[in-house]
Amino acid sequence: MTMQAERTYKITTQDKEIFDRDGYWISPKLLDDGQIERLREAHERIWSGDYDGDGLPMNHYRPTSNPDALRKLDNGWWINDEVRRTVTDPLIGELAADLLQTDEVRLWHDQVIYKPGVGDKVTAVGNVGWHQDYGYWQCSSNPNMVTVWIALQDTDLTNGGMKTIVGSHKWGLIPDSDTFFNPNMEELRDKYAAGRDWVEEPCILKAGQASFHHGLTFHGSGANTTAEPRLSIVAHLMPGGTSYRAGVQRHDNIRLLGPRPQQGQLFANDYFPVLFQR
Repeated sequence: MTMQAERTYKITTQDKEIFDRDGYWISPKLLDDGQIERLREAHERIWSGDYDGDGLPMNHYRPTSNPDALRKLDNGWWINDEVRRTVTDPLIGELAADLLQTDEVRLWHDQVIYKPGVGDKVTAVGNVGWHQDYGYWQCSSNPNMVTVWIALQDTDLTNGGMKTIVGSHKWGLIPDSDTFFNPNMEELRDKYAAGRDWVEEPCILKAGQASFHHGLTFHGSGANTTAEPRLSIVAHLMPGGTSYRAGVQRHDNIRLLGPRPQQGQLFANDYFPVLFQR
């Protein structure tokens, strides 16, 4: 039986308790089947270089030497209209605002991620290492950010679905946690788990569902052991009023503030659109 998209969902007290306790929450199905198919087609267009408009993505990571490697680009909304509609969706913004307990949510940036299927091949090249998203975003004044990872197919551990470390957002920022591209999951677990309660929990999603995880929640993913690629669209969101922390860490979003960004300057121009505002 096909699940219908839930376009009127409101965050409940229980949802908020789960997010606060575990550091992540799984939504009902937010995208209808037509939108899922259009986003899968958007993947095909993006990876073939067929862009809407004359822009370019912010970053494009597509190794040509290994077909099993993860593909990722940032700010797909600049180059694809369907991605733009999804990552600026007011419903997603409202859900994020309620989870973060804020009155305004803006897009920090998005990601378009393609994890090839490797079947029964033994390889770690498609792994996403245990990391905290805020480990990359320390130029932001507010670690209370959220990542919305949207599945474009049923997703579990067999096709490289994400695992979170329950409650790890309460640990604060851990040094050197910007390890997305380190495929050695065991090494990273030993590094970050020392002296901490390390509980791995899989994010099992149906197509069109999303996981909302806090910017400090450790997460990672293993190999896609199916024959089909695992496709996702990801919206990284921040509360309104988030500003630039100067001299802490470089991030390409700093350049979007203009040629001479200043301490305390708000990430509030057209590069950071509002999804939701009360």
